[in-house]
Amino acid sequence: MASPRIFCDLRLGPGAQFALAEDAANHVGKSLRLKTGDSLVVFDGSGGEYEAVILRMDRGHVDVKTGARRDPPTESPLSVGLVQGLPEADKMDWILQKAVELGVSWVQPVVCDRSVVRLSGERAARREAHWQRVAIAACEQCGRNVVPAVRPTVAFRDWAARPGAALRWMLAPGAAEPLAAQPAPAAPLDLLVGPEGGLSEREIDIAGGIGFRTVSLGPRVLRTETAPLAALATLQALWGDLRA
Repeated sequence: MASPRIFCDLRLGPGAQFALAEDAANHVGKSLRLKTGDSLVVFDGSGGEYEAVILRMDRGHVDVKTGARRDPPTESPLSVGLVQGLPEADKMDWILQKAVELGVSWVQPVVCDRSVVRLSGERAARREAHWQRVAIAACEQCGRNVVPAVRPTVAFRDWAARPGAALRWMLAPGAAEPLAAQPAPAAPLDLLVGPEGGLSEREIDIAGGIGFRTVSLGPRVLRTETAPLAALATLQALWGDLRA
């Protein structure tokens, strides 16, 4: 059975000895029921991981020591950033979790014309911190050692005003060009997906004006939580780490 993986918010190195953060220590002791002498894997999100051993456990306090660094090839050769129209309820949690598993490089939430949820200020900061924890937990589960950033939530127009040099595709039902018919991306790719109800005509025009090409995933209209995951899986199968 594979060793449990724990994210550590500090710079790691071989032979380091330190205490796990409170949440991680509680998870190790109460959920995983590990004991002194047990092994686990720790990583700091910047790439690479370390086999570690538990030196001491005492009332929620867990001391570990790292061994040698290793660098398993868990990152996709395809760099894809997801620009996601802000959905309602907990759909963003699902999108983030699965997008991380599917190799996304970063996620940018945007408030669109048809977004039901509107986030700004302190409320947005709390949600973004939660979403970053979702991304970290997904990395712990799936084996990634680079944690994708969840960028601060912005309004669609503010996001569109920012310069970008990446290749740009947006998912649009009824688009003439299938995603799978596109040439292999030769540069990082920005993928734009609308919220419930899709992107408005205004937003499609704005996105087209800054270089986004409309692409389709087929004849059916997919939900906002389905479309980005189907697109990421297709991209990985065609040109990423699932290609033949």
